[in-house]
Amino acid sequence: MLPRNDPRQYDDLAGEWWRPGGHFEILHWLAAARGALVPRAERPEAVLVDAGCGGGLLAPHVQRLGYRHVGVDLRRSGLEQSASRGVTPVTGDVTALPLADGAADVVVAGEILEHVTDLPGTVAELCRVLRPGGLLVLDTVNDTPVGRFVTVTLGERFGAAPVGIHDPELFVDPGELTAECAKHGVRLQVRGLRPSTIGLVRWLFLPKGTRSRPLGRMIPTRSTAVVYQGMGRKQGESR
Repeated sequence: MLPRNDPRQYDDLAGEWWRPGGHFEILHWLAAARGALVPRAERPEAVLVDAGCGGGLLAPHVQRLGYRHVGVDLRRSGLEQSASRGVTPVTGDVTALPLADGAADVVVAGEILEHVTDLPGTVAELCRVLRPGGLLVLDTVNDTPVGRFVTVTLGERFGAAPVGIHDPELFVDPGELTAECAKHGVRLQVRGLRPSTIGLVRWLFLPKGTRSRPLGRMIPTRSTAVVYQGMGRKQGESR
């Protein structure tokens, strides 16, 4: 068995990225919530960098916004699926993005920060590749007892998360994340997210043969105790 948070698990789970009702179902709901925060591109050559893109779940939510969608990920199995959905695939680590300073108009980091072992270094990279005036959009799991219980204990028991996919020691405190972003000129605003009740019921109890997407969606909430979303612009005038 692979250790917790080992990225090789995603190769074994490659068939789950786009399977309706599968282990990654809620990731689709989170991707839609991220996509809703991305504005239409303001210039013809605008670039959106999708850090830790996985199987390209963000693609359908931003494909008509006018960006060149660049997906960065460590695992080829996910990048191949991203490429099939119009994403420009780049093999790389989010702690050392293989992109130039200020290359992106928008940087999206969805459900990746709770998997990195160097949070300050990762935040620095996300902000480095973001151009002045550019937008950072992210979501992650909070480092709280309830966040650990819901994501790991309940999530793994009921199939909301594959067993061992998370290391709760890496979950991210929003105050720490906000402070790290501020060091690099991004004032991050956060809000909580929760899955819709009807969506959860459909996912958990409908027979597999009747499942079709979308089963549910993420709803903004005041509580950031489990999952939260953040967005902020990098200081400076856009070029």
